Amino acid sequence: MEKWVVAAKRANFGEIAEKFGIDQVTARLIRNRDIIGDAAIEEYLNGSLLNLHSPYLMKGIKKAVELLTEKIDGQKKIRVIGDYDIDGVMATYLLLRVLWRLGANADYDLPDRIRDGYGLNNNLVDLAYDEGVDTILTCDNGISALEQIEYARSLGMTVIVTDHHELRQAEEGGEKKAVIPRADVVINPHQPDCPYPYKNLCGAAVAYKLGCALYEAMGISSEESEALIEFAAFATVGDVMDLTGENRILVKEGLLQLNQTENPGLRALIRVNHLEGREITSYHIGYVLGPCLNAGGRLDTAKKSLELLLAQSEAEATELAEELLELNIKRKAMTLEGYRQAVQMIEESSMKQDKVLVVYLPNCHESLAGIIAGRLRERYYRPVIVLTDGEQSVKGSGRSIESYSMFEELQKCAKLFLNFGGHPMAAGCSLKKENVEELRRRLNEQTTLSREDLTEKVVIDVPMPINYITEQLVGELSYLEPFGKGNPKPVFAEKDVKLLEVRVVGRERKVVRLRIKNIAGTVMDAVYFGDPEEFRSYLEQKFGAVETEKLYQGRENAVKLSVVYYPSVSEYGGTRSLQITVQRFQ
Repeated sequence: MEKWVVAAKRANFGEIAEKFGIDQVTARLIRNRDIIGDAAIEEYLNGSLLNLHSPYLMKGIKKAVELLTEKIDGQKKIRVIGDYDIDGVMATYLLLRVLWRLGANADYDLPDRIRDGYGLNNNLVDLAYDEGVDTILTCDNGISALEQIEYARSLGMTVIVTDHHELRQAEEGGEKKAVIPRADVVINPHQPDCPYPYKNLCGAAVAYKLGCALYEAMGISSEESEALIEFAAFATVGDVMDLTGENRILVKEGLLQLNQTENPGLRALIRVNHLEGREITSYHIGYVLGPCLNAGGRLDTAKKSLELLLAQSEAEATELAEELLELNIKRKAMTLEGYRQAVQMIEESSMKQDKVLVVYLPNCHESLAGIIAGRLRERYYRPVIVLTDGEQSVKGSGRSIESYSMFEELQKCAKLFLNFGGHPMAAGCSLKKENVEELRRRLNEQTTLSREDLTEKVVIDVPMPINYITEQLVGELSYLEPFGKGNPKPVFAEKDVKLLEVRVVGRERKVVRLRIKNIAGTVMDAVYFGDPEEFRSYLEQKFGAVETEKLYQGRENAVKLSVVYYPSVSEYGGTRSLQITVQRFQ
């Protein structure tokens, strides 16, 4: 059972509403996102490219521009080495596009997820050296590649690191200090002495900043720099970065560009996903387009995703987009199969009593472990680690809940692992097969998770009766977009809503349409996109089969629900009407 709680952050909502010409509900939503003070509210509501910080504030960019300018002028061979996810692919594309525009002798390489693992490795360094590469330019990786960078430099290569990941820590004189690789230049806003004001950029956004600085140094117009934003925005959403501050501006602007993109690859990807002519939002990046790009790195090679972005002709772009779409369809089917196996395993064993779920699926593709762990966490609201058979060991990926720092808990079992890493909400590990059951036992024995910790909390922004909804308020909610991590879609709720009518509609009969009435007597349409059978089953359990049947027949009944919802305006046959989308119910 979920626990619904109301956000109780205080402010003078009337004053904010009057000052910025918004509804008090909108003012409250802004405060709930910790946007405090006139300057921050102004930027949140009206932030533009003018609010972006100068790239030269980022430590290392000035030196990197000088070095790269020298390499470009001397036609030295530069190799961009990215990573196999959306962020790494977009960052690689961005840097290549900038370098080629400036006449550089540049190419790229991307690691293979299974053969190479994450980021820079000695094989990629050797290959670069053998092919006469003078300079390695990393993106979305490199900050942890201490030994590999030393190795590359020992071979006489120049190494420039652009990354956004947290730095490794080491104890020195009883204090923890950041460990920075001995590259020729390191660009990463997380460096302790980097004065860049906004730290939460993704790898492609850091690459974008370097690109802007290079264009400026070479006299390329700012319009060309701005044309790169859609790629940084795509990566920001795809890498699930916080949509706050500078990220929010990048994504807001990038979505405008993406909706009229000139990139043949992105146009083709939009087309094969049947999104042509529709407004592309952060949702489409996160759940439709982004997974197609990620599918390349998961089931084939990330180079296919990069080739899509680099495609020059519509025919080539369409072929690659269709291949990636097929890979994503295959990935979804494999994920669903793995998820179903995991649920069956949990439900039919003592694992169901565990507070920390450790699920061993030997035949699951290792690139899918994290996705399956995330889905299991949503179902059971517990920390989950999904383990699979890798080439040389068992590999795992974990997803956690707010009250459980997965990385800290794994550290307590460090002796069981061949390797592990991560942060509070997600982690990865490898271990010997004989240690799998011991890991499950140890994690559950040492956990202090309580029943309350394992009860999911749904934070309601505003308890709001549906009679308060107006077209103007719905329009104002768009000021808060784009939604995503760090800037969640607002959550509204109302108690004791009477259900007047229920219909299951749609070609596959997977949509529940409702007619509802609240205590004030306001009648409104509602829609629910969850499982129609589970919805009916819940009503029968709570109100009985007789009352539920009356409801489905459109007769007077005793069915009332408390609902969590989001309001919108529905247009049908030239008529506009208010409706809500029901997200949760009790």
